[in-house]
Amino acid sequence: MFHFRNLMIAASALALTAGAAQAQEVITVAHAISAQSHYGAGARAFIAKLEELSGGKYTGKEAPAGTLGGERDMIEGLQIGSIDVVITSSGPLGNFVPEVYALDLPFLFRDYAHARKTLDGEVGQELLAKISENNLVGLAWSENGFRHITNSKNAIAGPDDLKGLKVRTMENKVHMKAFTDMGAAPTPMAFPEVFAALQQGVVDGQENPIPVITASKFWEVQKHISLTGHVYSPAIVLASPIRMDALSEEERGWFMEAAKASVAATRAEVDKQEREGVQLMKDNGMEVTMTVDKEAFAKIAEPSYEIYTSQYGPEMIERIRAVQ
Repeated sequence: MFHFRNLMIAASALALTAGAAQAQEVITVAHAISAQSHYGAGARAFIAKLEELSGGKYTGKEAPAGTLGGERDMIEGLQIGSIDVVITSSGPLGNFVPEVYALDLPFLFRDYAHARKTLDGEVGQELLAKISENNLVGLAWSENGFRHITNSKNAIAGPDDLKGLKVRTMENKVHMKAFTDMGAAPTPMAFPEVFAALQQGVVDGQENPIPVITASKFWEVQKHISLTGHVYSPAIVLASPIRMDALSEEERGWFMEAAKASVAATRAEVDKQEREGVQLMKDNGMEVTMTVDKEAFAKIAEPSYEIYTSQYGPEMIERIRAVQ
């Protein structure tokens, strides 16, 4: 009798364990750069917080390095429900929600404090709401950082040094206009294709924040970096509306809190790379141009603002500049 009772208890425990395992849902968190990047830190923080808040009901699986496609592909995956959560730069997002192009204008943000305060405040929340009107769910603004130019040809101290260079850009018409005006040949392509394109000489250079450059080890295919800081590049944590619509109010709250944890981890890693990344690039053989004629770059980039203001007016730009 004792043995039978023990067997029944064990069987019940196994059944409960199996039921819990079956009930656990795996959330895919995808991004385009390496698992060792600031996006990777953000993805892991998202998963950890979601597991904690849900008591293990939800767990997560990171899909890094463009394993589920380029950023535009992943955003489209959210819309059809094939991906649950994506951490992406804002660049391709403008193809889906044009209002966010305001964030990609050259030399708009003064520094990190200005950018983060803007995105965490009224302007950022309005843009998240706009994103959620376009078959996407914007959970929180995250971060890439200020973008700089790398290339394999020559040092870049001013716009004249860009002339004739084939530079990979995001599929973003504001960025492409600015580089065209500076005499470069902007070449949009998905991020997972960039390293090979640089290696094979399809393009001469690319532009990205320091955390992306270091995580991607672009020093293996690029000789020069110029600290132009020409654009502040936000990132964003997006969720599938199909996934979010299936959640209870409490569960949606878990996802929102997980996104906040992701942002905090990502920004912390960006801060670390900003402190350490320049020396890391030097240590790996890159020639770093610190002194750049930013005023000349900014002047040439001014016409790119017309792409935005001609359709939406100057109000958003003025509001961003007014944030203190």
